[in-house]
Amino acid sequence: MHSRKKGKSSSTRPARLEKPSWITISAEEVEQLVVKLAKKGHSKSMIGSILRDTYGIPLVKMVTGKKIQDILNENKIEEPLPEELLNLAKKAINLRKHLETNKKDLSSKKGLQRTESKIYRLIKYYKKKGVLPQDFKYSPEKIKILIA
Repeated sequence: MHSRKKGKSSSTRPARLEKPSWITISAEEVEQLVVKLAKKGHSKSMIGSILRDTYGIPLVKMVTGKKIQDILNENKIEEPLPEELLNLAKKAINLRKHLETNKKDLSSKKGLQRTESKIYRLIKYYKKKGVLPQDFKYSPEKIKILIA
């Protein structure tokens, strides 16, 4: 929304949703790998990237029939905040730290305003979907404690 980019540059998803013949790992083994990587502290997107790059699994849903989030919910592994919100909060914390030492950096100040507006929009969306409690408020000090 706030950038001049024309799209996302990333790897494309596989066209088919059935399990490829060259994957030899069973669904149970993939679920165990997902749980193991989550307990190590990796995010959902990082788990997907590790499985793709290291184990050659293009999509977890293709092999197991479940998303990574569903596997984590079954094993009662929860994150304090949704991943997108966590990444934006980390970015806002870094920008605030930068602005403490560089008070006249107006482009960074504008970047912080844009980042926090994205955070507020995401919080509104997650409250509507029921992911965050209705009384959740964004405050940089509280988020810094949650992240650390």
